[in-house]
Amino acid sequence: MEDLAAFERLVCKNASDFHYMKICLVLEKGRRNVEAAQFKQLMISGLRQLYGEVGAALPFDVLKFDPSTLTGMVRVCNSSLVKLWSAITLIGSYQNELCAFRVTQVSPFLIALSGNSRKLELD
Repeated sequence: MEDLAAFERLVCKNASDFHYMKICLVLEKGRRNVEAAQFKQLMISGLRQLYGEVGAALPFDVLKFDPSTLTGMVRVCNSSLVKLWSAITLIGSYQNELCAFRVTQVSPFLIALSGNSRKLELD
């Protein structure tokens, strides 16, 4: 006799291997000429300070960087997301000037970062 009350539970994890972050660099004295390579190097130095040389080797990519707003789109492996986020949160200076990284959006899907529902205006 079959058990009619039996059920199967399926749990689906995120199929994406990466997370995407929209990150803004805020400088105390205003905007400065910062290139994408300097933006990434600052994040690597934060990883190195917090996690050492092994942390500095965590894989992540700056997909896009806007020097006028100092905002970048970063792709990071799921396993490295928390480490990168914590390292950049603790960065406090850039070239002897106070600064902070602000993570404005995070998603496993890049398309989700193309818009901002907080700034959405409906007609």
